Amino acid sequence: MSNRPLPLWLSGAVVGGTFVVLLALELFRPLRRAVEPKRVRLARNFAVAALGAAAVSLTERPVINHLAASVGERRWGVLGWTSLPLWVEIPLAVALMDYTLYVWHFLVHRVPWLWRFHVVHHTDLDMDASTAVRFHFAELVISIPWRAAQVVLIGVSPLDFSIWQTALLVSTMFHHSNVRLPETFERRLARFVVTPRMHGIHHSVVREETDSNWSSGLAVWDRLHGTFRLDVPQEKITIGVPAYRAPEDVRLASLLRLPFVPQRPSWRWHGTHGTVPRTSARSDP
Repeated sequence: MSNRPLPLWLSGAVVGGTFVVLLALELFRPLRRAVEPKRVRLARNFAVAALGAAAVSLTERPVINHLAASVGERRWGVLGWTSLPLWVEIPLAVALMDYTLYVWHFLVHRVPWLWRFHVVHHTDLDMDASTAVRFHFAELVISIPWRAAQVVLIGVSPLDFSIWQTALLVSTMFHHSNVRLPETFERRLARFVVTPRMHGIHHSVVREETDSNWSSGLAVWDRLHGTFRLDVPQEKITIGVPAYRAPEDVRLASLLRLPFVPQRPSWRWHGTHGTVPRTSARSDP
């Protein structure tokens, strides 16, 4: 195990460089047509992300960094007991962190009080690389006990954690991006990692489509659990949450207070009729 994480400048360069490349590709090869002006959305999403980053710096980072250092020194957790070489330990740590994040993602959709925080992420009316960092600061704080359990039980060292965290940010920006890849290539890629078309289905207003593609990095978890879908044409998908689609619902102030106010039935259109959106899957996937 190594108690030295990746240098911050290296992680920052990889994540920042990935975002710039994806932003450029979104301009030239968009996958879905935009609903809102790009600049308005970027400003709003970055504001949400800035509050989230501040919350992480003040709460998660001190706790998890200290915990991961202790795990490395005292050899706690499954990986700590095995004395594996780094070239084996690091991929195993990343895979196990990725799987347990799949479980957490499932829980934030299924547990009502967790969903009221996670819904902020899904209320984006479009989806691009900036959606990857649009998480309510309170959701990030609430996830700290889960993250701590991941680190201790798996036996994640500071190096393991920093590599996983960097890979996670790169992966989430990629599969949230509005980049049109060649469809044949993307179908092959989706055998291994989460792709933009795959995750676009997860952000659909149709609940049975949202209840799929929970993976954040490796697509294998959805395949193993039978939650993998790639049968919905992107032009048929409406991004967002049916109950929160009015302009006043997606303003910054509304998003920040959303978890703390009475919740609407998420999967019904807001209004007098309250109908449920229907699936747009192909009959011949």
